[in-house]
Amino acid sequence: MIRKANIKDIKAIYDLLQDYGKKGELLPRPLSKLYDHLRDFSVYVDNENEERTLGCCALQFCWEDLAEIRSLAVHPDHIGKKIGSKLSEAALAEAKSFNIKKVFTLTYRPEFFEKYGFVKIPRSDLPLKIWGDCLLCVKFPDCDEIAMMKEL
Repeated sequence: MIRKANIKDIKAIYDLLQDYGKKGELLPRPLSKLYDHLRDFSVYVDNENEERTLGCCALQFCWEDLAEIRSLAVHPDHIGKKIGSKLSEAALAEAKSFNIKKVFTLTYRPEFFEKYGFVKIPRSDLPLKIWGDCLLCVKFPDCDEIAMMKEL
């Protein structure tokens, strides 16, 4: 089941993002930023135990017609169960409901997003506004994430 995240989900989201961050597969986010952006997150919870977060994904609005899918993570014990797909589809549906025209992502897994119609673009095509978070990243300015965009 997918639902909007609530304050009780922050610790589980943080743990998921930290796990992937340690592997270098996702950029972790500080706990304070998760509280700041709680409303951006949706979580996939276990149907039998709604307290158990199996995945998360954020849709962050950047501009009147542009949003970013970020912090997509699935608990390692539940990979292959289409949780990431369902979270991505929910984020895209939410973007459409807000009349967003384009959604982008920065990812290490372009093949996943290509299934949803995202195409690779030069990072320089993204608006300057998004680079604020990049300045805080440990990999800046040597970013190795792949920028991708989808027109809705």
